[in-house]
Amino acid sequence: MEYHRSVLLQETVDGLNIKEDGVYVDVTFGGGGHSKEILNRLGAKGKLYGFDQDEDAKNNAIDDERFVLIPQNFRHIKRFLKFYGVQSVDGILGDFGVSSHQFDVPERGFSTRFDADLDMRMSKQNTLSAYDVVNTYDQGDLKRVFGLYGELKNAGSIAAALVEKRAEQPIKTTENLKNSLRKFLPAYKENKILAQLYQAIRIEVNQEVEVLREFLLQTPELIKQKGRLSLISYHSLEDRLVKRFIRSGKFEGEVEKDFYGNPQVPFKKVSGLIVPSKQEIEINSRARSAKLRIAEKL
Repeated sequence: MEYHRSVLLQETVDGLNIKEDGVYVDVTFGGGGHSKEILNRLGAKGKLYGFDQDEDAKNNAIDDERFVLIPQNFRHIKRFLKFYGVQSVDGILGDFGVSSHQFDVPERGFSTRFDADLDMRMSKQNTLSAYDVVNTYDQGDLKRVFGLYGELKNAGSIAAALVEKRAEQPIKTTENLKNSLRKFLPAYKENKILAQLYQAIRIEVNQEVEVLREFLLQTPELIKQKGRLSLISYHSLEDRLVKRFIRSGKFEGEVEKDFYGNPQVPFKKVSGLIVPSKQEIEINSRARSAKLRIAEKL
């Protein structure tokens, strides 16, 4: 079974504008597809650091003296690069989607296709699981999670139904979850609604939005002048954060300006939004919502 098919492989690595002797970071190593392509373009003196909190990713570590795999969440990028003596880098690549491997291993609980324990943790070190979200969050928090991260219009009704069902007995498995919400799952759009629901729970469990914010805020200090960010998002909330940060160096409010009215921003965008071709989506349906944004450090 293929661990993961890399999305926008050439376009994302092209976006880094790789220098042969440069230092690069792949913050979402996964199956190693993007990392291998980066290494193909690096010379003997180049260096690549990969981050991945998923223990299963260790099995894909690349046997290359130019490569180091750091088994940590990339929210800690600055701290762990410093541990390896790295103060600045020439480029950072991130693909913020869930790997095919995580979807395809039933017991991880990421997929709507299998019955499994409610888990959805990208790292087994994470103390919060999908079970905890579904069974312990109050109705207001569930509504927030389903509405914000799943973009479900009836988030309030779904939250109320879950609270009512779990009062009878805990909701332990993905099948229990489906059955608890059966009245909200008409056959013609069951898969779509479940995908939105699972996405919402997964984002909450793994703090994906908070992690992305923390990561982005560290990049201006890490990336050298003319260095690049090459980032793929799949959820509109994540893509908006990336877009706003590239444009203004912040997530809310207006762009800051100096005394003379010049914008004070750390990055400039490179090219426009890049999305997968029809051919790539036909080969890999999981690429269909991918959005690639590239930026260069000023």
